[in-house]
Amino acid sequence: MSQSMRKPARQFMRTSVSIDTNEAPGTIIVDSQRKFLYHVEGRGRATRYGVGVGREGFGWSGDMKVGRKAEWPGWTPPKEMIAREKAAGRIIPPYMEGGPNNPLGAAALYLYRNGRDSIFRIHGTNQPWTIGQNMSSGCIRMMNEDVQALYAKTGTGTKVIVIGPDGRGRDRIYREAGLAASGQNILETLFGG
Repeated sequence: MSQSMRKPARQFMRTSVSIDTNEAPGTIIVDSQRKFLYHVEGRGRATRYGVGVGREGFGWSGDMKVGRKAEWPGWTPPKEMIAREKAAGRIIPPYMEGGPNNPLGAAALYLYRNGRDSIFRIHGTNQPWTIGQNMSSGCIRMMNEDVQALYAKTGTGTKVIVIGPDGRGRDRIYREAGLAASGQNILETLFGG
């Protein structure tokens, strides 16, 4: 199997989980240490996705908002990245049109702090084998089919909480309680939903 077809480990595949959080439905929680992104659905449930996160020295934490969204976005690498890659003997273009070969993949959620673009993104990838790894320059990578599903459920203004690579503060934000029962939750099953 070619590297481009390799999928991430099973635990990083999209699944429905039970979650204990005070965050409102629609909130996105990224746990950089565990390499999971949670889309809070409400009623104690979330959709959990596997993600790739920042490599050593590129991890971060904090609260952001989705400032804008784009499908098959073009990519303008930061000047610092262009210089860093050039110093390592790799030349990256100053701009790349959107499409299947673009590093931002099928969709991107642009993360803003205090109304300004942070340069961080939640985006797809044409390298699905990087999910579950520390590979990026700080952006959150998802498989293309996963970022498309998240994109469809996420509006601009959505709150995004990123827990850093050390996991500090995780227990104040969420606690995963295991896989959710398929279909309805137990109270909906017993009492109707």
